[in-house]
Amino acid sequence: MSPIAWILILVALGIGFTIGFVLRQRRDEVTREQAEAVAARLRAEAERDAQRTVEGAQTDARALIASERQRMADEERRARALLDDELGRARLLVEQELERSREDIERDRAALREARDELRQDRDKIVQIEERLTRRGEQQDARALRLDDQEEKLDQRSENLKQAEVALADRSAEVERQLFAVAQLTREQASEQVFARLDRELEREKAVRVRASVEQADAESRRKAQTIVAQAIQRSASEVSAAISVSVVPIPNDAMKGRIIGREGRNIRAFEALTGVDLIIDDTPEAVLLSSFNPIRREVAKLALSELVSDGRIHPARIEEVVQKAQQDMQTYIREKGEEAALEANVVGLKPGLIQLLGRMHFRTSYGQNILTHSVQVAHLTSIVAAELGIDEALARRAGLLHDIGKSIDREIEGTHTEIGANLGRRFGEPSEVIDAIANHHDLDQAETLYPVLVNAADAVSAARPGARRESLEHYLKRLEGLESIAASFPGVEKAYAIQAGREIRILVEPERIDDASAVLLARDVANRIEQDMEYPGQVQVTVVRESRAVEYAR
Repeated sequence: MSPIAWILILVALGIGFTIGFVLRQRRDEVTREQAEAVAARLRAEAERDAQRTVEGAQTDARALIASERQRMADEERRARALLDDELGRARLLVEQELERSREDIERDRAALREARDELRQDRDKIVQIEERLTRRGEQQDARALRLDDQEEKLDQRSENLKQAEVALADRSAEVERQLFAVAQLTREQASEQVFARLDRELEREKAVRVRASVEQADAESRRKAQTIVAQAIQRSASEVSAAISVSVVPIPNDAMKGRIIGREGRNIRAFEALTGVDLIIDDTPEAVLLSSFNPIRREVAKLALSELVSDGRIHPARIEEVVQKAQQDMQTYIREKGEEAALEANVVGLKPGLIQLLGRMHFRTSYGQNILTHSVQVAHLTSIVAAELGIDEALARRAGLLHDIGKSIDREIEGTHTEIGANLGRRFGEPSEVIDAIANHHDLDQAETLYPVLVNAADAVSAARPGARRESLEHYLKRLEGLESIAASFPGVEKAYAIQAGREIRILVEPERIDDASAVLLARDVANRIEQDMEYPGQVQVTVVRESRAVEYAR
């Protein structure tokens, strides 16, 4: 190809390159303008979206704030409602407490009015007594004046009598001389005749007087013997009655006694009125006494008082609540005791009412013997004898267990325990043999079957066996022996004595083995051992005595 062609080609390429460069710049400018327009449009849309977002956020925030305010208002209303309810309940409690306080005040006012009436009556009685004493003093003064006058008259009469006696003695001497002269007897002979006649006349009177003296001495000795026996019965009866009518309730400290009494005695009055038991608060340390001849009431009172002491809240309303609970618990306990006795005696088919009456016998004693335990023993003994004789053992056990059932309510119903027991047996549908044993086990002449004879024999065996009766005295002696044996079991103890009815144990130690410091430790160890191994009312004082002796002889 020629150079001109190559030049033309190069020129054409240059021109084309230049035209392309110009066109590319133009296109880039157009593209830049379009991009700027798009960017402006996007910026505008973004600003509009941001504006809408801000406005939406503001709207949501306002809605959220409104809902939050509404929720807070609802919470405030609920809180106010709860507060009103609490205030209402508190107001109700305060009103109830005020009502109880008013009732207590009214009762105290009534008691005060009664005390004022009694004081007024006492004052009236004192005024009447003073008036009677004044009248009596006036009468005494008048009587003293009359006595002075009579004394003067008596003195005058005494003087006259002395003069008359002197004249009578002179006259008697003169008459005696005349009699001796007329009878022609000496003084000694006349005296012998007179004395002989007097002896004959007084012989019968002497016999009468001796007989009267013997009768009087017999009557006097009988009266003195009755007095001695009555005093002995009184002494023994006081011990027995104390053992069967008094229960001891331990308390943590003596300050509890004031809380039990209550303000102006309202607690103790409410307790005694609800339980029917006398609450005795004396100088016994850390213990109070419950006195009643009804053992069930006494046990209910013991349970209630123990609950009150352990709880610490003692006021009339609480006392009523605890006493009702104790009565319910006692009914349950009585039923359980009846069921245990029936199970132990192997007697089945007893009615619930009969089991309840059987359980009440746990709280009755006869000469110190528990009647329920005695009835179970009689049931076993009657069964053994019936087996030997070849008669119905189950019926014999039933008769033995129920033979004293009348004693469960004989203090509440008139009649003997045999009559009451027989009526109970008929009411609860017991067999005729059992009713016969209940009614006639003390009167065998009226018995219709052999069962009263068996029950009578078993009853005598159970009551007469050693240790059956007077169990309280035996328990007391065992407690004293237990105290002394515990103290004697420690090394270095020489002697130990239980004194003051078991309220103190006095220990004598060997001074060579026990020094002063060891004596303190020994007292504490003995006290701890007694607390762990024994049951006792109140407290037991442990006293350790260490004595050193120096002995020398002068020769």
